[in-house]
Amino acid sequence: MVEIILILIGVLAALTVGAALEYYKELRIIRREYEKARDVLKDIILSFNRQLRQEAEKVESVAYKLEAVSAKNGSVSEKMTNIERKMELLESKVKSMLKVKEGILAKFDSLENELRDVTKLQKELSIKISEIEEKATANISPVHELKVEAAIPIRREKAIAPLTETELTVLEMLSSEGPKTAPEIKERIKLSREHTARLMKKLYEEGYLERETGKIPFKYRIKKEMEKILKKAES
Repeated sequence: MVEIILILIGVLAALTVGAALEYYKELRIIRREYEKARDVLKDIILSFNRQLRQEAEKVESVAYKLEAVSAKNGSVSEKMTNIERKMELLESKVKSMLKVKEGILAKFDSLENELRDVTKLQKELSIKISEIEEKATANISPVHELKVEAAIPIRREKAIAPLTETELTVLEMLSSEGPKTAPEIKERIKLSREHTARLMKKLYEEGYLERETGKIPFKYRIKKEMEKILKKAES
């Protein structure tokens, strides 16, 4: 009987020791898991803190930008106020200018009516003048007047000696062939239009020629006094 009790006590002791060992093993496993979880949690907390700091920096940057924008908005608001004032002044000026324009347009309308009346009177006068001219010229044949500019007195001391060979040729041509235009003379002496025009103007201004101005181009003719001098020089 005692032996059975001792055996039972031994078995219970063995079971107790085995259970204690298992419990100790479980505690060690739980401890390791706890330490791992604690490390992970520390990493999570550190990461979260870093993110919090970054977000805080972003918030500070946004706040700084908002302050800057707010300051700019204040400046823009002031500028807009100034612009509105200027626009109001401009609007008042435009209104006054429109009033002036209306007055000018009214005056233009009045002038236009007056011009119409004047034009109408002018047409009536033109018709009456045409009728009078027709009656006045009914029995009168047209007469073409030849306008000759007053001759410039010849300078006898510059009669022949100062003349060039081309100038003498022109004077002799006009003496023998009669009046000619500058283009006709140009074809004969073979000079340019400008050169010929300058030559004829010089001979006219120095008193060698007379000029017919009844129509364009002008006709030049030699003065009778110069013609006599040329004939005497030839003889």
